[in-house]
Amino acid sequence: MIEGRFTAMVPVGTGQAAEVAEDGDLAAHILDIMEQGVLVWGADGTCLMHNSRVYQLLEITPEDLRAGTRREVFRARSVARAEMTAEDVAAADALVRARLPYSFDRVLPSGRVVLTHGRPTRGGGTVVTFTDVTDERRAARELSLAKRQAEEAEARVREVLVQERARQAEEKMLAQLDEWLQSCKSLDELYAIVRAFMGRLLPGSKGELYIYSKSRDVLGGMCNWNTHDLHQSISADSCWSLRRGRAFEFRKDGLCFQCDHVTAHRHGVEVAEYICVPIVAHGDTVGLLHIRFDHEGEGAARITDAGSFAIRCGEHISLAIANARLRDELRDQSIRDPLTGLYNRRFFLDALRREVAIAERRGASVGLISFDADRFKGINDDHGHDAGDMVLCAIAARMAEIMTAGEVCCRFGGEEFAVLVPGADLAETAALAERLREAIFLLQVRHQDGVLSPVSISAGVAAYPGSGLQAQDILRRADEALYRAKQQGRNRVVMAEEP
Repeated sequence: MIEGRFTAMVPVGTGQAAEVAEDGDLAAHILDIMEQGVLVWGADGTCLMHNSRVYQLLEITPEDLRAGTRREVFRARSVARAEMTAEDVAAADALVRARLPYSFDRVLPSGRVVLTHGRPTRGGGTVVTFTDVTDERRAARELSLAKRQAEEAEARVREVLVQERARQAEEKMLAQLDEWLQSCKSLDELYAIVRAFMGRLLPGSKGELYIYSKSRDVLGGMCNWNTHDLHQSISADSCWSLRRGRAFEFRKDGLCFQCDHVTAHRHGVEVAEYICVPIVAHGDTVGLLHIRFDHEGEGAARITDAGSFAIRCGEHISLAIANARLRDELRDQSIRDPLTGLYNRRFFLDALRREVAIAERRGASVGLISFDADRFKGINDDHGHDAGDMVLCAIAARMAEIMTAGEVCCRFGGEEFAVLVPGADLAETAALAERLREAIFLLQVRHQDGVLSPVSISAGVAAYPGSGLQAQDILRRADEALYRAKQQGRNRVVMAEEP
């Protein structure tokens, strides 16, 4: 055998031998021009033959491999050059002993990759082929990288889509909340809507809404959801968000401190995360939205950023409260007397017509009291108009104490007042007027350093349907009775005469 060449071992001296030798040269030539390297190990582990392509593919010389080279020596050199690992050698040896094929990649010092594939022969040896797969492996790596990058890009797109859908869902929920909040005609309706919506907007959350009292020293609990922990009131300085003037997020694992109003709740479980959002209306802090989160419980929040979404909810609620308060203030200005806080003449006349219409449908009664303060001009003349204003406010306060069953109290103007008593007949209305007269006469109105003289009233009483069937008729009858009370000496109640 010649190094690096395949030859055929045949008998010499016959024509058949010459023919076989010629065929062997042809086979050796074919093997040498193959793209693959070919190596044959004998059953005893020595090199029987190989083609010259092996040297080029494995980047070795005849000093590294020739006929008679032992397989363990060849493999030791391969391990030393880091083409193979000890694990590759052990795995290949085990498969050779088991007469099974084996295959692995060699990474040569130049960086080229050669696929080594061995198959057992009938005589107990092994035929090994070496194939340059550098381009294929590079293409596979590039394809794998491109596939991974495509998958990552697709995952990012999916994440963006999920976030966009979540954002759109949040915007839709906030729009629905806004629509309902802006449709409120009172703060009580607004609190009911907040209670109904917040549990759905932030699933798994629990919370309360507190609003400043008129004195602004405490915040009263107005509504809550998914909890029974609503305080009747909390102090203004018990919340970090109110003290710092911005939203405050508490996390157990963060550098922050729990609000006093949360500690005072004693929820029964440790509060690991919550947010407090100041409710600001027209630049003025009017309340507090407190929300606790449960990210692990059943129905946990599905919002992408629950804290940020809670702040946005607080902003929408703030705007709605501001609008509701403004509407209430404007409505109060249009229907209430600014001095006494009682209803004004316009509201009272509308209420009288409404109650008469209701009583007509139901076959019920409506009572009406018309009264004024006796000798009121003398109070103004003797003590000044500020004393007169104090008397009017004291009368209004006493009316509020006496009228607690849905009566409508009104200041008609000056010292004239009226009371609408739904469901009362003439006698019941007269009895109520007498109670009011006695209570007002017992008033002690302090002015400057003294007490003003007792204040008396003269009252006229009428009722539907006995005194008339129209609102203006009933009012006229009550006024006529009031004039008779004045004529009879004042400080008395007179019932209207039957028409």
